Order: sequence, then structure tokens, then C-alpha cells
Amino acid sequence: MISGVVLAAGTSTRFGSTKQIVELDGRPLVTHSVDALRGADIGELIVVVGHDAEHVEAALPDDVLIVTNPSYRDGQATSLAAALHAVADDSEAAVILMADQPGVTADDVRTLMDGFRTTRSQIVRLAYEDGPGPALLSREVYAEAGHLHGDVGARVLIASHPEWVHEVRIDRPAPRDIDSRADLIQRSL
Repeated sequence: MISGVVLAAGTSTRFGSTKQIVELDGRPLVTHSVDALRGADIGELIVVVGHDAEHVEAALPDDVLIVTNPSYRDGQATSLAAALHAVADDSEAAVILMADQPGVTADDVRTLMDGFRTTRSQIVRLAYEDGPGPALLSREVYAEAGHLHGDVGARVLIASHPEWVHEVRIDRPAPRDIDSRADLIQRSL
């Protein structure tokens, strides 16, 4: 089984309010990542909440496992660790998505999963035309990922251990994050 994780605990400082629940295309921003994972037939779905947890939880479908990260102010690494601690024992790996990157598709997630199943690499990462994308972490790297600190994610593991990484090229631009209201407006156009 491969798990799917959405990191949705951040404070949305640049956005000015809880961006995870702002509507994009008629639904909360966080649900775009959930739907990408669900569309790829992921084994289990975990969403990590923290800031404004009650409202983010209310926006989520009933079939996701919600993990609350009380240390979310200490950075993204704490949410990643919380998610990996919650992953089912029979899960071989976890696809990690951000709640603010609605352009990641179910096909992208399937590409990560296929890359893992083919290579059994410890980390599989998408490489779009103009930058990196989401990653899949195998169970073998969970302990090291759980020791990261601050506002970092898998990119630190990738930089520290390039020998662990299998990149899969995607022939399109990287999906843009929604960091500000201007990004949301631009994405809606």
C-alpha cells in the first residue's frame, strides 16, 4: 500500500487568512490535493492540520484521517513528521502533497507511485520543466524525515542524499503554489 499525505497545517501568513479553506473552482483549496490523491487510488489519505484546525477539518471529506500537529508553528518539518508517524504499518511509502498546490493531478501522483514501484527508490520526485514537484518517500527514510527541523520538507533529504532519489520528468510547467490572494486570482483566471 502507498499512503497519501496532505500537509495543511500552516498559518498562511502571506495569504492573510486560512488559505486551506478558501474556495478555488467552487471547493476549498485543501480538497484539490485530497482529490488528486483519491483519483490516484492511494491506499490511505492523511491530512495534517494545525493552524485554524477546526475550520480546515470542517472542509475535509469524512474519509480522510486527520492528524493534528500541535507544533505547526515550528515549521513544515513537524507536520511531515506527524504524518509519517500516522502512516499505516503496512504502507510502503507516502506521497507528500501541499494543501496550496492545486495543480498537482491524479496523473502526477500515479507517476510517483509507478516510479516507486518500478525502481524501489527511497525517494521519487517529480521534475517539471521549470522546477521540482511533489515527492514520494519510502518507509526506509521516515526516521530521517522525522528528524528534520524548521520550515523544510523532503527537499532537505533530497539535497543531503541525492543517491536516494529517482526523478521522473513531467513535460509541463510546475503547478504554482497559492501563497497570496494575487496567486488565487491569477489561478482563477
